[in-house]
Amino acid sequence: MNDYRWLDLHEGLEHRFEAIVTAEMMDAFRAISGDSNPLHADPAFAMSAGHPGVVAFGLLTSALYSRLVGVYLPGRFAVLQGIDLDFVKPVFVGEKLIVSGEIVHLAEAYRRIEMRAKIENSAGQVVSRAKIRVGLHEH
Repeated sequence: MNDYRWLDLHEGLEHRFEAIVTAEMMDAFRAISGDSNPLHADPAFAMSAGHPGVVAFGLLTSALYSRLVGVYLPGRFAVLQGIDLDFVKPVFVGEKLIVSGEIVHLAEAYRRIEMRAKIENSAGQVVSRAKIRVGLHEH
């Protein structure tokens, strides 16, 4: 876990990590969210809708933005304050995702960080984009 302090941060600072969407993640998210849409559980249903398999929950994949902020950039002292996101392509169980974020603005008066982030699949296709606002609370 990173523990960037305000003075360590600068525009252009970026981090990336990889994650794989697993069946266990899907089951846990289904249990937490109560989303029982067959698109996320029934391979035959998903294929009848034109997909090669069950589609990962969009908000499950977007939770990776929380990992980006809370673990990598800025890490320990981060408080996620807001996120605007767009889903661009579906994600499927077993896919490897590359999550990346870059600081695009620092507001010193509020100790607020603005980031641009995205998630790509292993083919390099963007599956989602986000604008993230983060507060930094050092102790």
